[in-house]
Amino acid sequence: MQSSPTGPARDAYGDLLRDTRGLRREQQAAREAWFARLPSEKKDELLFELEILLKGVACFANPRNHPGPPRRAPIVMQDYHEPLMLVRDGLARVVYLARSLLGDRDRAFVFQRYLETMLPEDTVRTRLLREGLAQSSPDEALFVLRHGITNQMEIADGLLRLPRVPFRLFYAQCVAIQREVSSNGYFNPLTALEFRPEFDRITSRPVLDLIPQAPGEQAHRFVALTFLSLFRMLRYLRLLDAIGRDLTDLRRLAGRAYLVLAVLRSDARALSSYLRKRAGSLLADSFEDALLLVPAHELRSRHDQMLADGHKLISIRGALEAIAASLRLEMRRTFEHELPAPDQNISVDDLKARLAAAARNLRPALQNAILFLARSLGVRLDEGGVFDEKEARKLSSERLRRDVWIFARILHAFALKARYIDATDDRWAGAASFQFVKEFLSYFKAMGYPLLRGSDYPRFNEFMASMSALTDTDLLDPSRLDAAVEESEAFQAFLNDLFEQVSRREELVDVPFDRKGAAQALKLYLGS
Repeated sequence: MQSSPTGPARDAYGDLLRDTRGLRREQQAAREAWFARLPSEKKDELLFELEILLKGVACFANPRNHPGPPRRAPIVMQDYHEPLMLVRDGLARVVYLARSLLGDRDRAFVFQRYLETMLPEDTVRTRLLREGLAQSSPDEALFVLRHGITNQMEIADGLLRLPRVPFRLFYAQCVAIQREVSSNGYFNPLTALEFRPEFDRITSRPVLDLIPQAPGEQAHRFVALTFLSLFRMLRYLRLLDAIGRDLTDLRRLAGRAYLVLAVLRSDARALSSYLRKRAGSLLADSFEDALLLVPAHELRSRHDQMLADGHKLISIRGALEAIAASLRLEMRRTFEHELPAPDQNISVDDLKARLAAAARNLRPALQNAILFLARSLGVRLDEGGVFDEKEARKLSSERLRRDVWIFARILHAFALKARYIDATDDRWAGAASFQFVKEFLSYFKAMGYPLLRGSDYPRFNEFMASMSALTDTDLLDPSRLDAAVEESEAFQAFLNDLFEQVSRREELVDVPFDRKGAAQALKLYLGS
């Protein structure tokens, strides 16, 4: 593994796969041995869905993770009967998956349930219950989980007989399930941004080779965390696709899909927040610590390498913050405008179509984020060699073409707005008059920066300097605004040419540009 003057090389990727679950070493070994013994050909898919649905209940307890437009009514005034129904139907799938993984041992569960209800003596029943809570092995832990989730299903069935389910009752039920899961020694996926070697290993060798090239331990960890999280989100989308293909019953489909969506929204928010709030400061602290460790007599000989590492860290920080902004924008657009609310009356075919459309729109955004992060590390990756999807290159090119068109329109609107308003007017001194500049800068961070970095724009430094000049002031300086407008117009012309170049790619030669769809996407982005 490559070492760096900015810090010791550690296997952050391996650490994240191994340690984020918090299992002790002997538990880790026992779980790996148990997983290896499972006979099912699709055991990784079964276990992945089981753990995602368990995590989904905890995430779905938070209404912020529900799709649909924002509600005006306070949560205490809303009826959570339908969300509780979705949780109950998701639990039914958890029980089925646990039974599949237990195999013949599931018969012991059925027999124990029978004894618990038939034994007349409380002491015998209590002893039997205590014995059933043992978790000395993964099989026993899964047995306990199956038992507890079955009990929670029966409670939910009782609550659903009520004419109305207030939020506090819905939340209490979800928290009870969450505590059941959190007490499990081997199947507790409730940590945010946690990974498992059974189904989170990155199979792309070019991506694995990239991770250690980030200079310094903190950068190494940030890059590994971001790659793992983005690949995990792509797997959520594949799970949603599989759910939509397999089911024709609305309740069974919705119960599984909404819990997976809740995990997707929660993980995306957690990653976006962490990168936005922590990337800059932690990378700077890491570089400062490494610089202070350099002996004074080596400063001259190591100056060029330290300077190169510093510039690389700046590039990585910009990429991570852009990915955070893009994730936030994409998730808000998808969840608030494309997906139905849990209580919306919808047919099974309509739900399947909207789930498929959401996955189809999010997939290239996540894939392009992976490619963009690699580009910030100095490497261009081939879509076909990184992603499993057969049409990854086509999807990536279609999204790039659409994003180029959208941001060119945003640049044009910004330049027109800035040219139209008299920069010497007193209104420039007010916060309201500066709002359109702040909005433009937010769009640039989410969409423009990846295009700027990924397209090898020849005036990259000049454009970034003009954007930094706007960011660094609370009052609108006419000279700074004029410089930003000139650079924006130049970048718009470059994007117009890039749009034509992308359209001539082999995978897009026979694919007409959906201008109406792009305009609708632009409207949704601006609304978010």
